Amino acid sequence: MSEDYRSMWEGLGLDLVAHDALLEVLGKGYQDIYLAQKDRPDGMGYFDFVISEVHGLRIKELLDEKAAGRKVIGSFCVFVPEEIVRAVDGTLVGLCTGADFAMDEVEKLLPRNTCSLIKSAFGFKLGKVCPYLESADMIVGENTCDGKKKSYETLKNLVPNLYVMDIPQMKSAEGRSLLKAEYLRFKESVEELTGITIDAARLKKGIEIVNNKRRAIHRLSSLRKADPAPISGLDALLANQVFFYDDPGRFTDSVNKICDELEKRIDKDEGVFPKGTPRLLLSGCPMAVPNWKFPWIIETSGAVIVGEESCVGERGTRNLTDDNWDTVEELMEAIVDRYFQVDCAIFTPNPDRLEHIVEMFEIYKADGVIHYGLQFCQPYLMESMPVEKALETKNIPTLRIDTDYSMEDVGQLKTRVEAFVELIK
Repeated sequence: MSEDYRSMWEGLGLDLVAHDALLEVLGKGYQDIYLAQKDRPDGMGYFDFVISEVHGLRIKELLDEKAAGRKVIGSFCVFVPEEIVRAVDGTLVGLCTGADFAMDEVEKLLPRNTCSLIKSAFGFKLGKVCPYLESADMIVGENTCDGKKKSYETLKNLVPNLYVMDIPQMKSAEGRSLLKAEYLRFKESVEELTGITIDAARLKKGIEIVNNKRRAIHRLSSLRKADPAPISGLDALLANQVFFYDDPGRFTDSVNKICDELEKRIDKDEGVFPKGTPRLLLSGCPMAVPNWKFPWIIETSGAVIVGEESCVGERGTRNLTDDNWDTVEELMEAIVDRYFQVDCAIFTPNPDRLEHIVEMFEIYKADGVIHYGLQFCQPYLMESMPVEKALETKNIPTLRIDTDYSMEDVGQLKTRVEAFVELIK
């Protein structure tokens, strides 16, 4: 990396030795998993560039935006409404998780049996290796699961700019009223942070920017229905991951260019796997960069992933926000309506999620479902057993996997996945 980038990281207070080590591990993992794939779409070269610059060029862009007076807001969750941030010319970026880092230090603050995602977020902070976290003017935590809710009581002592948003736990009139109140409070806080009052024109523009990103991902997802699969699940996952980091206009254009390429592949009956390769739907916990372990296991075990029922996937991008309204009040109602449809496992009861899994299984012509759970992620682990039983009653082959970010169980997981793939053949 250039001296300019090293100076930039140092200015953010990052540990340069630890940061270099992290980038080396990230780069090695990316090379072994992504660049080892065959017949990748040429358009994936852009995403390879993004990952190679995820802590370089993109951070410089964010710092340039801050120098120009724009604000950067970091978040951990799809419940944080990006439309509101875009309405004040701000940037919403996903914060670092997806890998074990500084676990010895983390476990001085959090119990050992805390969810891997939460511990990872703390590890990136304590290890001083997440430039997104350090460059954010506001960090938004959300009270989804109990683990996150309680962990923010500790995180507030580590970051000076933590904003916590409450999230309802039931799909009811009262739950929707809570979400609306929280989004209005968030809007006011963002206006106060930026000094910009959000009017209808600004909010419409914010909605348009985010909807365009979602439309591009919807187009990509639709093309994955084809057999042979024109793109690997790993590459599609990467696009869904970069959704949370990249400049929105550039991201939208890049995904649409890949879709143009995939449509030509489909017309020629070309794919990255042979026609008839077992098709799997991956359901469950989100997978943030660089959590590529389990998709890699699946796609080196004789199967292809054709859809992700996940926050980093279809659950996070499924619905658009209706912008056919004229006032801020009406547009805010539309934003609430859009996000209240997210069927996160925090909700009880949560029948919509099961319906969506079955719907995706059918739409993407899958042969089986793998339910992916992070260890100690209570909402998804609790839902995994009834989901598995419900799918089996519909004669949908299902495999339930619980794991973490380490590589220690790769051999065991690969054996289980290979056996499942043989079963569904």
